[in-house]
Amino acid sequence: MNINIRLANYADASDANIILDQLNAYAQDPMGGGSPLKEEVRENLISSLHKIPGAFSLIAFVDNEPAGFANCFQGFSTFKCKPLINIHDFAVLERFRGMKLSQRLLEKVEDIARERGCCKVTLEVLAGNTAAKKAYLNFGFSDYELDPASGSALFWEKPL
Repeated sequence: MNINIRLANYADASDANIILDQLNAYAQDPMGGGSPLKEEVRENLISSLHKIPGAFSLIAFVDNEPAGFANCFQGFSTFKCKPLINIHDFAVLERFRGMKLSQRLLEKVEDIARERGCCKVTLEVLAGNTAAKKAYLNFGFSDYELDPASGSALFWEKPL
């Protein structure tokens, strides 16, 4: 079994299709919301990602077959006055789970973050996604808190 993880090239049609297919599969999973991507998203996502400074995507391959991905964005920590990487989308296709691909993808994200001088890598995970939480904990992620008395940070949203 040959495993390869590499940066996606947004200008390459094959990579663009892989990212869209992987994200669509993730979106249809219960942990991704359970619905396919809207056509508008499929038509505009890659060109939009290409325009965002600091954005990057990774694709994991098993024997040259796309098996997982990560969409990441560079942000900034005001408390550390350094850049950070946020993993916005992260998934391994169901038939490739159990091969430690998540750990390999996370290693590659961390390598890129270190190359960019980042102070941390962030991500969100659903409370009920026990498999993902286990993978993230095994890699060294933990709840974000400034003071244990104040509790862990919560990720909230307000749709517009």
